Amino acid sequence: MAEPAPRSPATPAVQHLVVRYAKRGKMRFASHRDVARAFERGVRRAALPIAYSAGFTPHPKISYAGGAPTGVASEAEYLSVALTSWQAAPEVRQRLNAVLPDGIDVIDVMDAGGDGTLPSGTGSFGGLEASEWRVELPGVRPEAATRAVAGFLALSEAPVERRTDKAVRHLDARAAVIEMNVVEMDVIAADSVPANPDRGHRAAGTGGIDPEDCAILRMVVLHTAPAVRPEDVLTALRSGHGITPSSPPLTTRLAQGSRTSLTGKNVS
Repeated sequence: MAEPAPRSPATPAVQHLVVRYAKRGKMRFASHRDVARAFERGVRRAALPIAYSAGFTPHPKISYAGGAPTGVASEAEYLSVALTSWQAAPEVRQRLNAVLPDGIDVIDVMDAGGDGTLPSGTGSFGGLEASEWRVELPGVRPEAATRAVAGFLALSEAPVERRTDKAVRHLDARAAVIEMNVVEMDVIAADSVPANPDRGHRAAGTGGIDPEDCAILRMVVLHTAPAVRPEDVLTALRSGHGITPSSPPLTTRLAQGSRTSLTGKNVS
């Protein structure tokens, strides 16, 4: 039986772009695979000259940083794309936003290094050491949350369990948390932090949140293996400090980067 003819070599990539995008509204319920499919379709519909891998089953050269968990909104997801001809970054942003589904919004497109690393000041995907998170806790008074946060930060460890389809993972939530505090409503409104993912991109503090009955946490969490998620930190706050929201928390990833860039403190 004759061997199938080999494919011609893939057209080499001449440009790498890094895309920062948001996952808002109902799209926070999309899985990482769903988002990846949406971007692959979007790249084709935008007629971008995407580079493909070689071989009999070529794939578009799109790589992703670790995605936010399903059910969590984000203002700071990252991917990189390899293109076979040079494109202006602002035009790529405009073309993608014209074809991507509602709730996936490209915030910025940046030229990257030849290996697909992010521009200076953002770090490579490997340099995304931590994430900054914002968590709304309905039914939790800020003073109670403040006491719980102080108690949590005083711990040497905070063991929690997370059940998965295959096993039970044992995690130390405390070891991953660099910073955590309760944020006052007026501070959030002044910073115009994107909030409630059901209402899209809006200034926080304007969507009917009762500041007396909804604590808002800001936390900076290291990217560990296995990953400690905000939900694991909330598990520790619930089991050890009695913090139990009256309805599901609303969690948003605000930023990714080095611990220095997220905390403003140099690591000794």
